[in-house]
Amino acid sequence: RFVASGHAVTVIVRSPSESARLARHVKATVVRGDGTDAEILEEAGARACDVVLAATPSDADNLVACHTARAKFAVPRIVALVNDPDNREVFRALGVEAISTALTIASLIEQQASLDHLTELIPAAGGQVQLTDVRLPKDSSVVGRKLAELGIPRDALIAVVMRDGRVLVPRGDTVLEEGDHVLLVSLADARTAAITLLQSRTR
Repeated sequence: RFVASGHAVTVIVRSPSESARLARHVKATVVRGDGTDAEILEEAGARACDVVLAATPSDADNLVACHTARAKFAVPRIVALVNDPDNREVFRALGVEAISTALTIASLIEQQASLDHLTELIPAAGGQVQLTDVRLPKDSSVVGRKLAELGIPRDALIAVVMRDGRVLVPRGDTVLEEGDHVLLVSLADARTAAITLLQSRTR
């Protein structure tokens, strides 16, 4: 997906067989070696890269790789997958953007099981900004009303409305319709109130 989006991607992988497989099937540069090793990181182009993403099954290796990338090569952004959710705060305290695989999967399962009209997207700005896709049910109390009339909390806004395959940038006079998907951008403290408003039902 990174390559398809136009990014120049280099993958570091320890396994000879896996590196050979990736080289055959992925249009990316593949370097065989240990991503915690400064020489391997340099060979992979760490001095010139914009982001290092450490995604091994070992939290310790991911932390070392990110620390080395920042300390040795001044990589501007370092991101790590965290396999144990308890390690997430440690990573963040050390300046590493941490994505918990367990918590992300649990959240997706919960949403699919119980929140048919709500999908939480990946947080932005280190978790301070929440992006949520809310589908308006037919009996939502906001259907048929203008955006300016809704009283959306101060620290939240509807950035995009998706309707019948079209993407609309809403204004105050935009009228919401049944089945609309709205992209809600909010600070964490305002998210619950904004979602409650959008999903409130008519009596």
